[in-house]
Amino acid sequence: MTQKHSTLGEFIIGNQKHFQYSSGELSRLINSIRLAAKVVNHEVNKAGLVDILGSAGDTNIQGETQQKLDVYANDIFMQTMTNRQIVCGIASEEEDNYVSIKSSNGKNDNKYVVLIDPLDGSSNVDVNVSVGTIFSIYRRVTPIGSPAQLEDFLQKGTEQVAAGYIVYGTSTMIVFTTGHGVNGFTLNPAIGTFYLSHPDMKFPEDGDIYSINEGNYVHFPQGVKDYLKYCQAEEDNRPYTSRYIGSLVSDFHRNMIKGGIYIYPTSTRSPKGKLRLLYECNPMAFLAEQANGVASDGYKRIMEIDPTELHQRVPFFCGSKNMVKVAEEFMAKYPENAKY
Repeated sequence: MTQKHSTLGEFIIGNQKHFQYSSGELSRLINSIRLAAKVVNHEVNKAGLVDILGSAGDTNIQGETQQKLDVYANDIFMQTMTNRQIVCGIASEEEDNYVSIKSSNGKNDNKYVVLIDPLDGSSNVDVNVSVGTIFSIYRRVTPIGSPAQLEDFLQKGTEQVAAGYIVYGTSTMIVFTTGHGVNGFTLNPAIGTFYLSHPDMKFPEDGDIYSINEGNYVHFPQGVKDYLKYCQAEEDNRPYTSRYIGSLVSDFHRNMIKGGIYIYPTSTRSPKGKLRLLYECNPMAFLAEQANGVASDGYKRIMEIDPTELHQRVPFFCGSKNMVKVAEEFMAKYPENAKY
């Protein structure tokens, strides 16, 4: 068993046998994400001291205003993984399309693709609230030696070989899974090393926190409205506590530690949902399931959804098992809403 406070590098070496198709590339890939995280963390911590806050003046493929830190984080993660030539393709929430990458010998013989949300919750940077990075790793399905194709990225969440997030908060943490539980590593900024601080992380089966943007209440489907009334009722161990940061990484991280449910449903404003299946929902669903939690679209398991496009949006219900189960029971009363 890995000792608490071992370094991330020691943990990766000690658990190499658990990495599917173990041959070194996945370890090097996680190490490259670690390096990029430290660079982005350094820049996030300078926000307010240098000209890195505010809008970059552009919009991304989703039509959202890009923040300067969005662009910076995207460039760092893309450059780090491209320069190390350990993946055959990268897809980013901030890019219109995926990027195919050749290895050092000029061929397309790397085995993995990465999907990444470089800076989740970036609008919160201006007010010094925690933000994060989300990543998802798949083994390619196209022949080794050929350029990465769209089908390498449009895989079900069940096919992920690793997923995780970095939270840039009061401390900076990398939390990830390779399908053998979830472990969290905290950065010691004095020496630039991540140490295992949260081994074998688990969602409590029950919780008393619900995380949803209640300002959109009138736009929610009836099943969600009914569930919110249930959360607020004065009976049993309720009412629950409402906690919503507006950064998926931060809300998920808190709920995993304390017990809770995160909901971003469909609405009349976002009829397909707001979160991206490939960059946000699938990696968080993989983490949740590995940590004794549940993730669904309100009706079915997130990781069993067949992706049809790179920037596909879906509704998202994620968290402690018993809380998600009750939410799904309310949603099941309105099966017509499953057709988002």
